[in-house]
Parts: sequence; C-alpha cells; structure tokens
Amino acid sequence: MADLAEKQDHSGLMERPPTPEEIDSAAHAATAIAVAMELDDGLKISGENGDPVKIAPAVGELIIQLLGHVSNGNMVTLVPVGTMLTTQQAADMLNVSRPHLTKLLKSGQIEFEEVGRHRRVPLPALMAYREEKARRQEDAMSELARLGQEFDQG
Repeated sequence: MADLAEKQDHSGLMERPPTPEEIDSAAHAATAIAVAMELDDGLKISGENGDPVKIAPAVGELIIQLLGHVSNGNMVTLVPVGTMLTTQQAADMLNVSRPHLTKLLKSGQIEFEEVGRHRRVPLPALMAYREEKARRQEDAMSELARLGQEFDQG
C-alpha cells in the first residue's frame, strides 16, 4: 500500500488529479507569474549559469493557463496541435468510450486517417467535432428555453 501512495506522489498529472498541495502551489504560481509578467512585460527567470532568460508573453500566458487547470483540480495533458491521436486518446479527450468514438469515425462525423490497420485522429478534426457538438448543444438549449417561454405564456 505504501508503494502505491509513493508512486501516486510521483506520477504525472496526466495520470491522476493534482493533490491539494499541487492545487495550492499551481494557484500561487499562476498569480506570481501573472504579476511578474505585468511588471516586466514578460516573464524573467534564471537560466543556466544564473543568466536571465525572458519568456515571451504568449508563452507565459500558456503557462498560466496550464497552472489554472491544475489549480482547478484538473488532470492535464499537453498535446501539440499537429498531433495524430490514437482512438483511445481521442475517446479520452471526448470523455466517451473507444467503441463510441469508432462509431463516430465510421459515420464520418470525425475525420480520421488509416495508418496500417489502425485509425489515427488529427487533433484539429477532434477539436472541430467537439466545438460543433458544443454549438449544437447550445442551440438545443436555446430552443428549449424559447419553447419553455412560449409554453409559460400560452
């Protein structure tokens, strides 16, 4: 049992939610970085040999966003934009089962590429599907609210 607890303490946030200490640390770090960036028009840290290294504002904002997710207690995975995802990775990102994702691929709702006997999903295609699904859900909720108002008035 002690081995499991020790392993959890050292596993990455891709595999487990952050601990309360990590959440607190991320929140304080995000605030400190935001303040430093505002004061210095970017983030300055000490590099090798103590030489100052300036982190560009766009990169600093990305770091703050990452820390924000951790401070909200979320597990975090960084995926480069051009990445080709396995069906399991894509399913995990949509929070659906792999068989359900496979149905979405086969029905043409999400574009994919065949690599040998395997399917790979381009990250931009997955994000486009997720955004379209969110838009459809928002439209459906607006329509339900409209119908509810009509019903209340009738």
